[in-house]
Amino acid sequence: MGVTSALVFANLGASYGTAKSGVGISSLGVIDASKVIRALIPVIMAGILPIYGIIVSVLLTVKIKQGGIPWSNGYQFLSAGLTCGLSALASGLAIGVTGDAGVRAYAQTDGIFVGMIIMLIFAEAIGLYGMIIAIITMQGS
Repeated sequence: MGVTSALVFANLGASYGTAKSGVGISSLGVIDASKVIRALIPVIMAGILPIYGIIVSVLLTVKIKQGGIPWSNGYQFLSAGLTCGLSALASGLAIGVTGDAGVRAYAQTDGIFVGMIIMLIFAEAIGLYGMIIAIITMQGS
């Protein structure tokens, strides 16, 4: 269940972030098509989230296949997968909302671009922190 949680929730976050940002990019394309390429950054950042889920899933799978792990560690692996997956989901929600609003604002003024990137970096950090905590959680005994 930990492996499944990490993969499913991370992919849900990425799909929401991509879809929500994509709506903003489509709106931007109508206003100023020359800015579309720079506005793809939220979609790229949302696409990184499933990688966090894959990393945690592979580490969990390797640890489980090594054997010699007591059944009592099942909750430990579940919590590691949920930590990574739900953090990536929250990160995807933040990237989607920030990306949509940021891209629409970028359509009107170039001055918001750097601020939008900084907000997206902090939104992405939520998923990265979740992956780090998941790795630490699965290492405990």
